[in-house]
Amino acid sequence: MTPDTAFILAAGLGTRMKPLTDTIPKPMVAIHAKPMIDHALDALLDVGVKTCVINTHYKAEILNEHLKPRSKPEIILSHEPDLLDTGGGIAKTLSHFDAPFFVLSGDSVWENAPGHNTLLDLAAHWDSEKMDILILLQPVETMKLTEGVGDYNLMPDGRAVRSLNRTGRTMFTSIRINALSIFASAPHGAFSYLQLLDQAEKNGRLYGHIHSGLWHHISTPADVDAVNTAHG
Repeated sequence: MTPDTAFILAAGLGTRMKPLTDTIPKPMVAIHAKPMIDHALDALLDVGVKTCVINTHYKAEILNEHLKPRSKPEIILSHEPDLLDTGGGIAKTLSHFDAPFFVLSGDSVWENAPGHNTLLDLAAHWDSEKMDILILLQPVETMKLTEGVGDYNLMPDGRAVRSLNRTGRTMFTSIRINALSIFASAPHGAFSYLQLLDQAEKNGRLYGHIHSGLWHHISTPADVDAVNTAHG
């Protein structure tokens, strides 16, 4: 069952992306002549997502205006006057979810493998009986255009194990499916989603899926140039 709801993290300051983010929020930076936020929303719409919650903070009014013309998926904005970090921002909006949902970053840019759809592939591997979080992992060796960091290793049974010294074989793409239950004992206010990942791993309920396509880690203007030049 493919989730029909999603959350996009779009509240970050985009400090490393300056000067491109001097006047716009990071998710508005264009890859292939289209803002990254639209790449994410179009991909979610393509797999049947009906509602997407997006958190905002930096240059929020610019992102709000950009999203106004879009009617599908339905967009619910969650403004954060004070940043709530990657976990707290989602936890604030849980009333909008009643089943496992996609979580993406506003700078998620990927390419489907031929004959595949990245989000459908991830959903096909989701199993609520044994998983709290299913993360999409990109093999570091396939990351030619942007820097790859070895966040995780994947065990033979599909469980993901974080590489504390970041020498793992795969990088977390930020794309994931998670259960509502992981937020039950989460802290109030600002906290990192990494706490939830580590807890799920400790409970034996963090799983990974290896992405068969390409994913680009867009964090600096050089990354933007590399991806746009290679595919533009």
